[in-house]
Amino acid sequence: MEGCEKQMGRQYQQMQGNRRQSGQRQESRSRNTGRQNPYRKGAYEYQRGTAVREPSFEELLEEAPRKKPNHTARKNREKAVQMNFGYVVFLVGALAFTAVVLIRYINLQSDITNSVKRVSRMESELHALRQDNDEYENRINSSVDLEEVKRIAICELGMKYASEGQIIRVEGGGDDYARKYAEIPDE
Repeated sequence: MEGCEKQMGRQYQQMQGNRRQSGQRQESRSRNTGRQNPYRKGAYEYQRGTAVREPSFEELLEEAPRKKPNHTARKNREKAVQMNFGYVVFLVGALAFTAVVLIRYINLQSDITNSVKRVSRMESELHALRQDNDEYENRINSSVDLEEVKRIAICELGMKYASEGQIIRVEGGGDDYARKYAEIPDE
């Protein structure tokens, strides 16, 4: 067994020597180019055996060259974060104006709704009054006996039918009545 252990120890030392040599070659290559390529095999040291370790995303980000932000870009970002007094006053004014316009709009909508309700109520009231008026007119017309009126007018009051000379035809303008501007001539 001791021979086996010695042999394993020699193999281990040989592997360590190979690792050191590959690492030296890698360092000399990276010195020549000035930077390491994280995607090239051999850019990372070996771990237990001969398998190459896959780099994690975080490691790749850490090794990536970082750009320093441009001075003007940094100033623009700072300005974007800050709000000066004039801009705040403008925003508050715009907000107040919008609030006043919206409140006025809501008030007008409310007035229109109230007016529509009032007109509807008055129309229904007018309809009810017209029905009552028609009812009363029908009742009056049905209660009057025209023959009785004719008899009272002729017999009791002495009225008679108009003769032909007493009837004067007047052309009307389509109204229900005519106005008298002068005396009607007697013929």
